[in-house]
Amino acid sequence: MTGSADGRLDPKYDAEPAAAASTTEIARKTLDRAVSHLLSLQNDAGWWKGNLETNVTMDAEDLLLRQFLGILTEEQTRATAEWIRSQQQPDGTWATFFGGPAELSTTIEAYVALKLAGDDITAPHMKLASKWIREQGGIAASRVFTRIWLALFGWWPWEKLPELPPEVIFLPRKAPLNIYSFGCWARQTIVPLTVVSAHRPVRPAPFDLDELHADPNDPYPTRPTPPIHTLDGFFIRLDKALHYYHRMPVKSLRRLALQQATRWIVERQEADGCWGGIQPPAVYSLIALHLEGYDLNHPVMKAGLAAFDRFTVHTDEGHRWIEACQSPVWDTCLATVALADAGLPADHPALVSAAEWMLGEEVGRKGDWAVQRPGLPAGGWAFEFDNDNYPDIDDTAEVILALRRVALDEPARSAAAIRRGVDWVLGMQSKNGAWAAFDVDNTSTLPNKLPFCDFGEVVDPPSADVTAHVVEMLAADGRARDPRTRRGIDWLLREQEEDGSWFGRWGTNYIYGTGSVVPALIAAGIRPEHSSIRRAVNWLEEKQNADGGWGEDMRSYQDRSWAGKGKSTASQTAWALMALLAAGEEGETVDRGIRWLAQTQLEEGTWDEPEFTGTGFPWDFSINYNLYRLVFPITALGRYLHGTPHLTPEGQSVDAEAAELPYGGGPETPAPRRGLLPSLAGRRLR
Repeated sequence: MTGSADGRLDPKYDAEPAAAASTTEIARKTLDRAVSHLLSLQNDAGWWKGNLETNVTMDAEDLLLRQFLGILTEEQTRATAEWIRSQQQPDGTWATFFGGPAELSTTIEAYVALKLAGDDITAPHMKLASKWIREQGGIAASRVFTRIWLALFGWWPWEKLPELPPEVIFLPRKAPLNIYSFGCWARQTIVPLTVVSAHRPVRPAPFDLDELHADPNDPYPTRPTPPIHTLDGFFIRLDKALHYYHRMPVKSLRRLALQQATRWIVERQEADGCWGGIQPPAVYSLIALHLEGYDLNHPVMKAGLAAFDRFTVHTDEGHRWIEACQSPVWDTCLATVALADAGLPADHPALVSAAEWMLGEEVGRKGDWAVQRPGLPAGGWAFEFDNDNYPDIDDTAEVILALRRVALDEPARSAAAIRRGVDWVLGMQSKNGAWAAFDVDNTSTLPNKLPFCDFGEVVDPPSADVTAHVVEMLAADGRARDPRTRRGIDWLLREQEEDGSWFGRWGTNYIYGTGSVVPALIAAGIRPEHSSIRRAVNWLEEKQNADGGWGEDMRSYQDRSWAGKGKSTASQTAWALMALLAAGEEGETVDRGIRWLAQTQLEEGTWDEPEFTGTGFPWDFSINYNLYRLVFPITALGRYLHGTPHLTPEGQSVDAEAAELPYGGGPETPAPRRGLLPSLAGRRLR
C-alpha cells in the first residue's frame, strides 16, 4: 500500500484495467481510495460523524413542536417543507425507509406539515396523499404517537387516546409496569408524556383536517374491545378506568406526581441540552416542561431547543431536515477499527487523535442502568456526544476494541479506561448470559401490551449482535475462557436460526447479525469447521447476489422470506465478507464480493448507499448511517488483504483442541500486541 508525505494512504488509483488486475491488487487500490476519503472526513477534534437519516416524521414533528411553542419561523417552515416534498413517493405517500412501502402515520404527519407550510389541499401531491390516507382508514387508523401530536392542536380528542397518568412515577422498581420496565428510550419518552397527558393541552389549530377522516360522519370511531380474559382486553379496560381517574384524580397525589415527573425529566437533561441524545424524549420533555410553567427563556428550555439546532442538517439544495440522533462515538470507534484493519500504524496521528477523543468521552457517573446494578462502578461509552445517563454496551465493546488498536503516549490511561469498560460490561450481563444495548434483564413482555405502545420496541432484551460484539471484545481482553464469556457464547449458539443465520437487532438484519456473530465466535476460539460456523457460511454463500454483493431489505423484519434478500449494498456486502473472512473462506465467493466493492466504488472513494441498513426499532424505525457505506468496506478490504484481528499476534488461530468446551472453543486468547496488526501470511497473493 502506497503512502504520501503526510502519512496518509495515497488516493491515486492506477489505470490498470480491472479485468487484467488480480483481486488482491483491485482490493488494494480500492482500499487506498476509501482510506484516503475516510481520513479526509475526520474532525480536527479527532471524531467522525456521518449524518443519520431516518424519516420525515422527525421533520414534521419539529415543525409541530415549534408551532406548539410559538417559535416556528417562515424560513424553517419553507426549508423543511421542501425537504418533505422531496421525499414524497410517486403515489403521494411517504415511507419509513428508502424504497420501502407507504406508511400511514408517516404520511399523515408529512401531510400535516405541508399543510402547515401552506400547501393547498387541492394540489396534486396533497390530493394523492389525502386520498391514500382515507383509503387506509384515516387518522383513526394511525399510531398513538401521531394522534397525540394531532391532539395538541385539537385535531384528535384526548379522550380517544390511551391515558398515561403521571402517578406511574411512584410505582416501585419491582412492580409490574414501573418506568424501569421499559427500555431507556421508551421510559424517557413515557415520563414526559404522562405530564402532557395530565394537562391535555390544545393549541388553536390553524386549519382543520376533515379531509383525512375515512368517515366524516364518524371521525373518531370506537375500536372493538377484546375479551377481558386476554391481556389486550384487560389493559383496555384498565385504560378506561384510568380515564375515569383523570376526571377525578386525587389532587394532592396528582400534584406530587407532576412535580416528581418534572424533576425526573430535568435531572436527565444531558450536557448538550438534549434528553437521551434522541429526538422523541427531547420533544416531549420540552412540551412537558413548558406545560409545567418553564418559560422559553428558562436555561433548561433554551438548552433543549439549542440541542435541536445541532441536530439540524442544511443541504446544498436549501433543504432542512432533522437527525433523530447523532452517532459520533459509534462512528469514531468503527472508523478507528477500519483504519487499523486497513494497515495504518498504531501510532498514526488520525488513530491517536481518535483514541484521545474517545477517552475523553468515557462516562464517569452512574445513570439509570444503576437501578438494576446499584453496586456496579460507572464505566463505558455512549453513542452520542452527550448521553451520560445511558452509556450503551454495544458502543463500549467497540470502543474498547478500537482503543486496543492504537498506541498512545500514555498507554496506562487507555488501559485504565479499558479496564473500567470491561468491568462495567461484565456487570451488565443479563441472567440468560447475553447482553442487551442499555439495560439488564429488561425482558418483560407486559409493556408491549399497553394500548399506547404501538410505536416500536419498548423493551431492551439481549440481542445476538450486541452479545457478539461483547464476546469479541472479551476475547481480545484475554477472557475467551472466562465463564461469563462462555455463557455468552452458549447463548449465541442457541440463538442461531435454523438456516444458519442470526437475527440482527440493531442492523439490517440477518446479514448484520451473522456478520457480527461469526467473527466473534472465531475470536473466542470456535473452530471454523464447527457446525454453527459452517451453517452460517453456507447461508451467506446462498444469499450472495448475482452481481457478487449482498443486500437485505428491511422487509425481512416482517417477512422472513426476505432474509438475506435485497439490492446489494456496500455495508451489507462488507458484513458478509467480514464473516466469511473470519471463517477462513477463500475463493470465488469472497473474490466476487471484493470485486463488487471495487466496481461500485465512487471516484471520491466511498460508495453510494441510499438503502437503509441500520435499525432503531425493527421495521418501525429504520436508519441510514451515512458512514456505514465507508467504514465497513474498509474493514472488509483490510481484512481481506491483511487477515483478521481475530487471530493471535503470531497469525495462528486459537488452538481449540485444548479447550474443555462442548462447542470446540479455545483457550484464553492473548491480548493483541499494541500496534501489531495480525496477519495470516502477509498480504494475500492471487
